[in-house]
Amino acid sequence: MMTQKERMLAGELYIADDPELVEDAARAAAWCDRYNRAATATAQERHALLVEGLGHAGCGATIRPPFHCDYGFNIDLGEGAFLNFGCTVLDVVSVRIGAGTQVGPGVQISTADHPRDPVQRDRMLEFGRPVIIGRNVWIGGGALILPGITVGDNAIVGAGSVVTRDVRAGATVAGNPARLLR
Repeated sequence: MMTQKERMLAGELYIADDPELVEDAARAAAWCDRYNRAATATAQERHALLVEGLGHAGCGATIRPPFHCDYGFNIDLGEGAFLNFGCTVLDVVSVRIGAGTQVGPGVQISTADHPRDPVQRDRMLEFGRPVIIGRNVWIGGGALILPGITVGDNAIVGAGSVVTRDVRAGATVAGNPARLLR
């Protein structure tokens, strides 16, 4: 029998108000609070906090506060990855952001999803689908990256875009829903 946390990490249906997950979320909220209050700390001090709170923070990875996430331990930032002010990452499963990727202010990345069946939703079930963002990607401010999306290396996502489908390497997409521009 799997725990709710094991079910969550496996991308299966789970109940988020399980005591273990509530404790993990509270720990992440406390870490986010400390991180967000460290806006005037040195880059090295903030990076040490990223290493503490995230699954992985590569050398030179930067997040400008405020920042919010569900758990933190499912987030992997590549070397030199940059997230600007006001980003939110709902990381119920893996979120990987590649080396050198730049994420604009107010971007939301969500792995959290909910059943389409109203009976399952009524039972408070949810699940996650991983998000993978390649290396050297540029994501404009206010974009939304939905659950299960892969954005290939060197791609561009225009500001305010809602990414509902995978973006191939080197592509430029924009709009709601995001569509291929070139």
